[in-house]
This record gives sequence, C-alpha cells and structure tokens, in this order.
Amino acid sequence: MRILCIADKEDKGLWDYYTPGKLKDIDLIISCGDLDPAYLEFLTTVTNRTVLYVRGNHDTKYDHKPPLGCIDIDDQVYNFKGLRILGLGGSMRYGEKPDMYTEEEMAKRIRKLKGTFSFTNGFDILVAHAPAENYGDLPDLPHQGFACFNDLMEAYHPKYMLYGHVHQEYGKFTREMDHPSGAKLINCGGKYILDVPEDAYPKEGYTGSFFYDWAIRRKKK
Repeated sequence: MRILCIADKEDKGLWDYYTPGKLKDIDLIISCGDLDPAYLEFLTTVTNRTVLYVRGNHDTKYDHKPPLGCIDIDDQVYNFKGLRILGLGGSMRYGEKPDMYTEEEMAKRIRKLKGTFSFTNGFDILVAHAPAENYGDLPDLPHQGFACFNDLMEAYHPKYMLYGHVHQEYGKFTREMDHPSGAKLINCGGKYILDVPEDAYPKEGYTGSFFYDWAIRRKKK
C-alpha cells in the first residue's frame, strides 16, 4: 500500500502546481496536522482517494471549517483495507488553546482507548501531530514530545508512527528514526511517500480478534 503522508506545510507541487495523474499510484492520504483544510479538500477531490487526518495545534479553524470529504481519526482506530490506523493529534500544552494537552491529558486519551485496542487487537500505524519524547522532538515546551507515546508503542508494537510539528527549518530535523519498540518513526513535514508492505499488517478480517474480524467481514458483504 502506498500512502502520501503530509504535515505542517502545504506542498506547492501538490496544490498550486498539481497536474492530473501526479498521485495516481497513491492508495491513501494521511495528514498529521497543521494544514489548510482547503488543501485536504483539494487532495481528496483531485485524487478521489481517502484522506485521513488528525488535528495539529494550529487547527482551531477546523471547528468552523472542517476539511469536507475527509475523515477525522482522532481518538479512534480506523480500518483502511485491513490497515489499523490510530489517531492522536495535538501538541504539548503551552497555552490555553484547544488541541494542546499536558502529558497526563494525552495519557488519559490513550487509557480511554484501551478497550478499542483490545477489540481491534492493536493497531499498525500511530498517526500523531507531536513526536514521542526524545525521538525527533525539541527541548522547548511547545515542541516536546509525549512520553506516553513511547509507552504506547512499547505496549502494542505498531509498524509505524507518523507525525509532524517539528519543522525542517528549526534546524534539528530527522526524517526517519527507529524506535526500540520496532516502529519506524517518520516526520511527515511537507510530504513523504510511505510504502507499506502487505506483510506489515494483517489481511483484512484476520487480525486474530474474533468480534472485530467478524464485524469487518460482515461490513464487506
């Protein structure tokens, strides 16, 4: 499966200078936040592909102008052709604004999803806006990563974590890293093409979770 991963900065080649067929090999588009809703709407319209997104810390405009035709996956595990995708948007809290969370608040969001993780038998991709603590983050509070993301990956061993928030122009920028849990961490600032091998996630309806697999197979009929 080929996924276009985007975050933080609209790519002019995918918007202002888009040409038909440019993304014909893309199966899915995932936004890690802080992008113009019109950009997401444009991408799903011209590609006729599913666009999934989480909110960044500057996405309060989504409250009155959400990206039409796109799917908000915050605080859920979304199934896309067998790929289980968890969304946890937002950044570390550095002011009294929406889409910002303390470490404990983010950990609480994760705890509320434990029943979901049991039902889906885990997840394959973690989609966040902020990075995990000590993996691609910065020492200043606004750009610190969440320690609970490390615990989450150690507990469920997803194949990938996609995030943004730490921009290339900040100086300290690493596109890809390996996490001790086995996950590949990818900063999706701008754009990134992720090729997910078929053996990296269960065949749809065969995760090992009886009720989840039953529900997925029933939905496909």
